[in-house]
Amino acid sequence: MTAVKPVRAVVFDMDGLLIDSETLAMESLVSVGSALGYPMSGALCRSMIGVPADRCRELAVEAHGPDFPVRRFFALHERHLRDLVDAGRLATKPGALELLDELARRGIPKAIATSSSRERADHHLALVGIANRFDAVITRQDVSNGKPHPEPYLTAVSALGGLAETTLALEDSPNGLAAAHAAGLRCLLIPDLVQPTVASMGKAHRIYPDLFRAIDYIAAANSWRDSAA
Repeated sequence: MTAVKPVRAVVFDMDGLLIDSETLAMESLVSVGSALGYPMSGALCRSMIGVPADRCRELAVEAHGPDFPVRRFFALHERHLRDLVDAGRLATKPGALELLDELARRGIPKAIATSSSRERADHHLALVGIANRFDAVITRQDVSNGKPHPEPYLTAVSALGGLAETTLALEDSPNGLAAAHAAGLRCLLIPDLVQPTVASMGKAHRIYPDLFRAIDYIAAANSWRDSAA
């Protein structure tokens, strides 16, 4: 029988995985684009999911040309998104709180590796009441290379003092999955607004509909270890 590696640390993506924020982000992108006279297609908005801000700016310019007011657009987007979030429309994803409780019960350290800025991550995590539930939060400003580069995940693993082979990643987007896979982590993919591609299916350790299934996976992986000890 093939040994099941235990889960000794967990690294989470944030937007669309822990927090139901991607729908608000897409709403904001479309609204701001319309106000400025630049239609933001659903395909363009989805291409920005799980992508660092610097790459999102490049995608917008590629779609609308060199005259696109990129700095103004994203400044207005951040302001509008903040208004939507502060209006009470932000929530955790199904199973997120239960999974955090289970990891705490088991004493498993946990971190976040997000493409969002430090300001946005701190604000969103505090607003949904989970800011103090992680041993480390790695943002785009903490690394030289954003996802799909493995650096965010490698940095998170190092912050937890763990090993890639026993650290579990949780992601919702193909871009984040690619980063976790490149870092050598098992990754559970829980799709949000972007469905997995054939390529991403090959990189995912498991594909689940929600975070409740991640609780079951961790229990099974660590039960195998305990029974084999």
